[in-house]
Amino acid sequence: AAAAAMPAPAAIDIVTALFGLSPFERALLLLCAGVEMDARLAEALLGASQRLAPTFGFALGALPDAHWSALTPARPLRRWRLIELEPGLPLSTTPLRIDERLLHFLAGINQPDARLSPLLRSQPLPALTSPAQHQLARQLADDWRRIGMRPIQLYGDDGDGAVDVAALFAAELGLQLQTIRGEDLPAGGEALDTFITLWKREAGLLGAALLVRCEDSAPPAALALAEQLQAPLLIAARQPAVTRVPSLRQLIDKPDATEQRRLWRQALGDDAAIPGAVLDTVLDTVCSQFRLSAAGVEALATELRADLDAGLDPAASLLRHCRISSRARLDELAQRIDAQPGWEALVLPEPQLASLRQIVAQARNRQRVYGDWGFRRDGERGRGISVLFAGESGTGKTLAAEVLAGELGLDLYRIDLSGVVSKYIGETEKNLRRVFDAAEDSGAILLFDEADALFGKRSEVKDSHDRYANIEVSYLLQRMEAYSGLAILTTNLKSALDGAFQRRLRFVVQFPFPDPVQREAIWRRSFPAQAPVGSLDYARLARLHFAGGAISNIALNAALLAADADCAIGMPHLRHAALAETAKLNRAPSELDFRGWP
Repeated sequence: AAAAAMPAPAAIDIVTALFGLSPFERALLLLCAGVEMDARLAEALLGASQRLAPTFGFALGALPDAHWSALTPARPLRRWRLIELEPGLPLSTTPLRIDERLLHFLAGINQPDARLSPLLRSQPLPALTSPAQHQLARQLADDWRRIGMRPIQLYGDDGDGAVDVAALFAAELGLQLQTIRGEDLPAGGEALDTFITLWKREAGLLGAALLVRCEDSAPPAALALAEQLQAPLLIAARQPAVTRVPSLRQLIDKPDATEQRRLWRQALGDDAAIPGAVLDTVLDTVCSQFRLSAAGVEALATELRADLDAGLDPAASLLRHCRISSRARLDELAQRIDAQPGWEALVLPEPQLASLRQIVAQARNRQRVYGDWGFRRDGERGRGISVLFAGESGTGKTLAAEVLAGELGLDLYRIDLSGVVSKYIGETEKNLRRVFDAAEDSGAILLFDEADALFGKRSEVKDSHDRYANIEVSYLLQRMEAYSGLAILTTNLKSALDGAFQRRLRFVVQFPFPDPVQREAIWRRSFPAQAPVGSLDYARLARLHFAGGAISNIALNAALLAADADCAIGMPHLRHAALAETAKLNRAPSELDFRGWP
């Protein structure tokens, strides 16, 4: 009568239905719970000699419909670890105790098992979503109900988007979502078996689905879950895995520029203190340079509102937040260069300057042309801007990359190709993939220094090494073409590059060795305005056969000598510094160059 009057099923009835308990097993579980909850009941039923815990022998004699199989390992009480037995004692006399998680559930407290809770994170519904994500979640839920309880693989470059879709999928099924990192899963053996058993139990008690969040690929433990877990399971990774059981697969990549713009407007709302024209310009820049998830857009919009309240410039503030938020992964793989100089720092012939300005124009207007004007190409090839800077060391290749980064308001990362290239087959492509995958989110300019380490005249394929060397080059060019940002290669010797490879680059900019007029301009710009400069003969300095990088080194070293002598920078300091630079470059000093110097 009491059960019939309850507005919802009793906890014991939920447990009975979930785990398929017989009437005797149900009564035994209640007996163990009763003596835990009420010491007077324990003493009245069992007496002090039973140590306030019933035995299986007592239950067999006291409860109706008793059967010995209730405590076999295959039956629910032990299979689902609802009852704990003290080891080392005969089965009929061993004390029986209800599992603490089940005891709390029967008492009305439904929290994850203490053994699992440190590994799990309850995932709420996302605050900012797109219609496509809702549609995808509904479709996955329909397929899952129709096909049966199969694992779902959410793969692609939008890890946050996979979490959002998983949360929406769980909600479609009336479930909550719990997440666990792939690296936190037990590696295998008894520990993994225990985890699987405990989570199967939790899935029913909590009414939850489990999402395993992985990095590049799912670990073996996640695949074991997919094969053994008869409960709603999702695996999020960059690459899909091959499983022994059929699975549902869904690609989830970050939103394209058009969808990102819609998400930004939704996140900022009508209260954002940004004029419409300014907002359009800012969003064009952000959406063409950065690839953000819906969760990333929501987080950055919150930070932007705080900056607007403080009176900061919205465009500069948003670009800064986007750069900072996307740096983490790339900072581990490449060297970030602080790009400060402007166009005035470059001393180059006008054709080279015009090429650099054209690169900036293309980077700024890609979204407008590809998206708004309909020039988007089929597939990925051709979206990126791939550039080759060729010229002797010190002619300004890295400086030009810094100028481009400063002009576009983007981070610049230097990748030393000599450190990326591996002698092991396949490792070079793997290293390059990690760099490009990390850079896709940041919109950063990638500067691949010392391209000679990978490129070269394509020779006849005489062995497997030649064949794989060409594969590595082709892979790099393919990723540069598909990269949504600007990728720059530098080389000291353009003639060493195969013409077939050069044709796949969008721009090739040759950095010539500066002539005397250009060298004099470089010398004049090498000393900051606040530096104490004495009487310098710039025409004489320009006769020294040094490129811009060497000139900067000489100016700095001369300044250090002058500071040590506590005087202004003069020609004697520059003479000593120039001779030292000549020796460093393994060049013999020319008496003609330094004749008549003080």
